[in-house]
Amino acid sequence: MRGEADALRAHLRHGGLIAYPTESCYGLGCDPRNPRALKQLVRIKGRNAAKGLILIADHFKRLLPFILPLSPANRARVQSGWPGPVTWIVPAAATCLPLLTGGRATLAVRVTAHPDAARLCRMLGTALVSTSANLSGRKPARTAAQCRRIFGAQVRVIDGRIGQRRRPSTLIDLATGTTLRP
Repeated sequence: MRGEADALRAHLRHGGLIAYPTESCYGLGCDPRNPRALKQLVRIKGRNAAKGLILIADHFKRLLPFILPLSPANRARVQSGWPGPVTWIVPAAATCLPLLTGGRATLAVRVTAHPDAARLCRMLGTALVSTSANLSGRKPARTAAQCRRIFGAQVRVIDGRIGQRRRPSTLIDLATGTTLRP
């Protein structure tokens, strides 16, 4: 396990991408602090960079380097549905890279309930970028084999099973309370 974690950390540190199981599909991810990795992810997915990306973590504390401090009430509000399939748009730390935020002052974050995705964050000691593993506009991959077909050697695929959820996470803007994606 330690050797696997060290190899994955090195892969991510050098700008590598990974595909891993999440609640509803395979996720495509990278180190959220690595600009080269973020550019590569956006490029191979064919994603509009202005959309920004989601960060997942196994625990709220792993998200803290990427967000501004929340009031106790707002912190309780976002944590009330975690771990779980609720992604909150919160104020981003000034150090967040523009590809991560889509150039906005906010960032989408979630504490995942998927055991493999949470274990991966815990093992690596960091939050991870999490966008659906697909080419933009196409259906998300639901298996490791589909990820390998779509991305080939460009992405290190982590075998596992996706969760039972059939839809992406609910997306809520903390500032307005608006549900942007049910």
